[in-house]
Amino acid sequence: MLYEARRVSRLEFLRRHKGKLAASLLITVGIWAALHKGGLKIVPELKDFAEVRWWTVLVYAPTLLAFNWLRSARWRFLLRGVAEVPKKRLVAVSWIGFAAILLMPFRIGEFVRPYLIRTRPEQRRAGEKVITMTAATSSVVAERIIDGLFLSIVLALALIFVPTVHPLPDKVVGIPVTVEHVRMSGYAMSALFLPAFGTLVIFYFARAWAHRMTLAILGKVSMRLAEKLATTAEKFADGLHIFGRPRDAGGFLLETALYWGFNALGMWLLAWGCGVVHADGSGPSFGEACALMGMLGCAILIPGPPGLLGVFQAGIYAGMTMYYPTDVVVGSGASYVFLMYASQVLMQLVLGAVGLWMERGRAGLKELELATEL
Repeated sequence: MLYEARRVSRLEFLRRHKGKLAASLLITVGIWAALHKGGLKIVPELKDFAEVRWWTVLVYAPTLLAFNWLRSARWRFLLRGVAEVPKKRLVAVSWIGFAAILLMPFRIGEFVRPYLIRTRPEQRRAGEKVITMTAATSSVVAERIIDGLFLSIVLALALIFVPTVHPLPDKVVGIPVTVEHVRMSGYAMSALFLPAFGTLVIFYFARAWAHRMTLAILGKVSMRLAEKLATTAEKFADGLHIFGRPRDAGGFLLETALYWGFNALGMWLLAWGCGVVHADGSGPSFGEACALMGMLGCAILIPGPPGLLGVFQAGIYAGMTMYYPTDVVVGSGASYVFLMYASQVLMQLVLGAVGLWMERGRAGLKELELATEL
């Protein structure tokens, strides 16, 4: 009986997401083909690892752990306006959710965290605060937009102030994209997240006015569409309750800065450990690591395949082209990209398994396993 339920659930999942699965496969094949044609490697040759200081790979792991801990624990600030959730549970649910995002195409794993953290109907008690699916989802949307805005600002500053190679190559090494387009995509990231954040802020602080303006402007095209967009924006704006509590807002922004800081620090250390150098033999700078982190953020905005395979590599290679010689990018740079990708994927899967163990026995997790076959 349980086997049959799982089989039906699996078939239903494939039916609902067959378009996304097919599209993610096409994106993966396309990126792999582009990288291969350009001479870049998903899996480097042995000679590319010649300069690796292997102890730095081991030291990179704790930075990833700190990165994932802060990324998970800071969620408490966004949920605190709805209900207080133990930090241990937030971390477990987040690690499961992040693993789901990694394994599922097009980030459809994003719904996992809200689903698991919501207060189930049978758990609700009179007078107690509950976390609805809508409230949990709005907190995740707010988190994503704030992250995108933070990262886009870091990237824009890096593109302005961090020196590049001169002259810049016409195209990204191994990819048929111009370096100028890569730089413009970095600035475009700010152009995407600034209005998104601004929209949520307006709907949070001036909801009635924002609703009326949305209907007045977009209603000329379609009143039904305008109403739907205004309602959706209002729900997502609820995730900004944190800005009504200065202490929580400060804590969230501090841990967000630390979270991205550990990420950049680890990327900087690993680049040095893999022997990535400039034409004059000098090592990588922290500013360059910030730029690579931002370019990776741009790349994963592309509707991604499972594991971000290909998308991840393309983003880092695009960033490295601006700062390092071609022979370094395709040599020690290839080992750098491979070791960073493998380390992050392995860490995320291990933490996801730890999260599943911590959440074992919960009814919501059993339902989720039945529905998605995680």
